[in-house]
Amino acid sequence: MTLSLVSERFAVAPQLRPEDLPALAKAGFRTLICNRPDGEENGQPEATEMAVAAEAAGMAFHHIPVSGGEFPVAAIEAFGRVRSEAEGKVLAYCRTGTRSITLDALANCDRLEGDALIERAREAGYDLSALRPRLGK
Repeated sequence: MTLSLVSERFAVAPQLRPEDLPALAKAGFRTLICNRPDGEENGQPEATEMAVAAEAAGMAFHHIPVSGGEFPVAAIEAFGRVRSEAEGKVLAYCRTGTRSITLDALANCDRLEGDALIERAREAGYDLSALRPRLGK
């Protein structure tokens, strides 16, 4: 399991498994966001399976799937709402973590300038420079 810390309260990861969640809860993560649609890839756990495992680990679970490089306004708003209202640390995951960190940058819950969002993502191991025009000043 690989985590990329984005801030004190937020991290992203590639695909997680149900058995990963107790250790994540022990590490202080209280909210889990899945950004993968079910059935995207053979062998990936379905959202319902991850929701059950999250609940068993004492974590809130949210399924906000996005695919095909599309980031609909409704998904961005839902992601931002979960991040803003979450108590404790939040972990979002998808196949590689890129969709999750992109949603975070677009939701901009921490109200950072565009360059700061891109730099924060770069430090976490993701290149969001192509998003620059969408991130404002």
